[in-house]
Amino acid sequence: MPLEFRCPESVCEVFIRREGESVVLTPRPADWSSFFASGLTVLADFMAEAERMPV
Repeated sequence: MPLEFRCPESVCEVFIRREGESVVLTPRPADWSSFFASGLTVLADFMAEAERMPV
């Protein structure tokens, strides 16, 4: 991969996804802190009809 497209050395893993005819690589976060800090919320009935699986 050309140098200008390489991830920093701190990136150990990437997610790979296809968008149309393109393949997109994104760094895998080292932890979930940025996700939880983003303040995303879900509707109250999110997964309300999902089947409960035994533990």
